[in-house]
Amino acid sequence: MRIIPLADPDRSPTGHQLAWLAAAEAGHPLGSAFLRLRSAASQEHLGELTLAVHPAERRAGVGSALLAQVVAAAGAERRRCVIAQAEEGTPGDAFLADRGFRRAATLEYARLALDPAAPSAAPEGPDGYQLLHWDGMVPDELAEAFVAGRSAMDDMPVGEADFGRVVWDVPRMRAAADAVAARGELLSTFAAVEAASGDFVGFTELVLAGDGTGDAQHYGTAVRPDHRGRGIARWLKAAQIHAVRERFPRLAGLLTDTAEENAAMRRVNAALGYRTTHRTFLYQLDM
Repeated sequence: MRIIPLADPDRSPTGHQLAWLAAAEAGHPLGSAFLRLRSAASQEHLGELTLAVHPAERRAGVGSALLAQVVAAAGAERRRCVIAQAEEGTPGDAFLADRGFRRAATLEYARLALDPAAPSAAPEGPDGYQLLHWDGMVPDELAEAFVAGRSAMDDMPVGEADFGRVVWDVPRMRAAADAVAARGELLSTFAAVEAASGDFVGFTELVLAGDGTGDAQHYGTAVRPDHRGRGIARWLKAAQIHAVRERFPRLAGLLTDTAEENAAMRRVNAALGYRTTHRTFLYQLDM
């Protein structure tokens, strides 16, 4: 077996990846590993691992050899922790637990099946708030205000995982929107604005395939702490559901993932009809 370092040309303002291929002497691939290195000042301590071994090649040391390369590289990059994700009960779950990773968080995955024949009325929002919607990048005239509001909402619980705090600014938002568009997908955002102040107090994002089919993925939903408990998150998500039913009648479902300790958002999802599909664990290796 050989471990071959690969050059990943994909570099973005938020970071880059290191990559390795495990290959047999005959040359056929056995497995791969990727280490995502974030470049934001609040995440320079972090490496994110994705590791896969072909089922027929497991229990032969391939995963361990790849992991050794990843850990050495993370140390050379002065990262203090490596985080990986594995679905509950899978070989990856056991692999990480047996190699010094600790379970740092649990994520619950859920899906809302979209029945095109089901009635869907536009939801009523709480008094004193207005609803905005845009596709792609937030309009230029709203960008700075949306960044300020988004930063105030960025306290999503992730258990004990040391992700650091993601600092959003206009270039980061633009890079994220451009990345979605480059994949041929659509980023759809609904936002809540306090009528009296004009401040952004909540948002929800959804990414859909460009042809409007398959399942769409929620990227984030948040409400500013001082505006929670008023039904804003449920209103935003319900508005998103109503909109995609009308705009994308061939869409099959909506997918979301929520930290286990985020009970409030899990209640919102359940009330809107999302049903749990599986759980995954975030594992962390402290260097």
